[in-house]
Formats: sequence, C-alpha cells, structure tokens
Amino acid sequence: MAAQPPLIYPFDDAAIAEAAAIIEAGGIVAVPTETVYGLAADARDARAVAGIYAAKGRPSFNPLIVHVADLAAAEAIATFDDDARVLAEQFWPGPLTLVLPLRADAGIASLVTAGLDTIALRVPAHRAMQALIAATGAALAAPSANASNGISPTRAEHVAVSLGVRVPLIIDDGATKAGVESTIVAGRTILRPGPVTTEMLGAVLPVAPGTTAHVSAPGQLATHYAPSKPLRLNAIRAEADEWLIGFGAVAGDDTLSAHGDLVEAAARLFDALHRADTSPPERIAVAPVPEHGVGVAINDRLRRAAHR
Repeated sequence: MAAQPPLIYPFDDAAIAEAAAIIEAGGIVAVPTETVYGLAADARDARAVAGIYAAKGRPSFNPLIVHVADLAAAEAIATFDDDARVLAEQFWPGPLTLVLPLRADAGIASLVTAGLDTIALRVPAHRAMQALIAATGAALAAPSANASNGISPTRAEHVAVSLGVRVPLIIDDGATKAGVESTIVAGRTILRPGPVTTEMLGAVLPVAPGTTAHVSAPGQLATHYAPSKPLRLNAIRAEADEWLIGFGAVAGDDTLSAHGDLVEAAARLFDALHRADTSPPERIAVAPVPEHGVGVAINDRLRRAAHR
C-alpha cells in the first residue's frame, strides 16, 4: 500500500487535538511558529525524536531546539544564570533561542542535545505552537520542517513539497511572520543571527558573534539552508541561465523587497528561494543585502545556501 500524503489542516482546536494525538502516540507533526514551520515531537521520547532526524535526514551531531510554554517550563529543563534570565525576560515569548546547561533530571532525550550537556530552548510567540505545547503537556523538539540542508519552510505547502509522506499532518496557519529562524545565543555569544538582532540584544546585554568548540545549536553547519541549484551572491544583474532575486533598486525576476525593507526581505527570503529553486533557469543569483539589523541573518542564510 502506498504511503499517504500529509494531511493539511487549517489551525483550529480540532487540528491541534489531532496533532496532539499524533505527538502523544510517538509521532511527528509540522506546525507553524513565528519564525518558520517546525517539525515537532515530544522531546522526552527518543524514538519520536529519531523520527524527526529520519524525516529530515539530519546529521546526528546537530542538536534540536526545544520549545516550551514559558520561562518556568524552561527552568525545569535548564539552568539559568543572570544573563540568560535577563534575555528570557526581555525577549520571550519570541524568536530567541538560548543554549543553556541541561538539568540532570530534565528527562529530555539525549538525541535532542546530540549527547551534549547543553540544550537549546525557546518560548515561541505563535498561537499554533503554544496550543500544541498546551495540548500535549510536553516540551516539543522542533527543527525546521524541511529536508536537512533544504530551504526552510515559511508556508504549509513548503513542508508538503519538502517532506511529503514523511510527515503525516501539517497545521496550516498561513505564512510565518519572521521568515527566518530564531536568533541563538549561548552566554554572551551570538551563535546564529536572527530576528532578535545584535542591536536589540546589545541594548540589554553586551554580546558578540562567535562559535562554540562543537555544534551546540542548529544552523552551525556550513552547508545548512541550501537550494538544489548553485547560488551566486551580491549580483547586480542576472547572467545567462540565472534567476535573479532582487532587493531595493535591483529588480530581478523576483524581489525580497522592492523598497529595501530588511524586515520584509527576511519574511520573503525562503519563499523567494523556493520560487527560484523551481524556476526554469539552472542557477540562482541574489542581489546585495545590507549587512546590518536583520540583514545580518539574511546574509548568514544566503552564505550558507551558497556554500558547496
């Protein structure tokens, strides 16, 4: 018997109830957040978490972000110092992930943390993910709901195209607001730029971009976020057999923002990459994007997409 394509249900109480039943039975579901669509499983259930890795084809040493209802739920899983608590109180719920020491009694599957003694946690600011957390009573491991190294999904149809029969149910609540994955911070180090910008963080705590000695959080692999076609950066015009994604004065075949608005560009980024990847030309080019504010996150994603 052929595998069934995913069900796509609009967000409502019935959809959340069905998704919760799948989670509680050890399955996975796709659910929107304010950043991108996530592929969720009970973070305490190692077999369910393995299902995430299997569906995505994800490298086993790349940890997963765990989504919880609130700061109190996060404190039951990880140890917060003063810096982490300041950031959580300022930016949660919202698109900020904190990498923190894992409590010994947290009950989180080791596959979630890739065997590390730290965990990546965030409190989402989206009704669908919060409803699913409430319905399951569980912390939910939820990386982006796409095949590993593919383009992150900002719409339900992106999930269906990327994962197909590997996900049984997708909750559809329209396009995501931020359009790029969450900012990740460990201590005072920004491991991955995102919607909570360096400037926003710096207003609360002295922070700086950096890395860790191992892959302690998602988004640190150099080949993450890659379309199937070669991608050229900082293009002013399209060359032969290129689909040009514009920005500002560079129009192109598509545009991240005709007005040069970086927030609009972030929200449109993965949609534009999906369109480019399915367009007739064999290659993709992207116009220059300013390297400030959320433009740092956009360029980080684009550099990773171009890395081969």
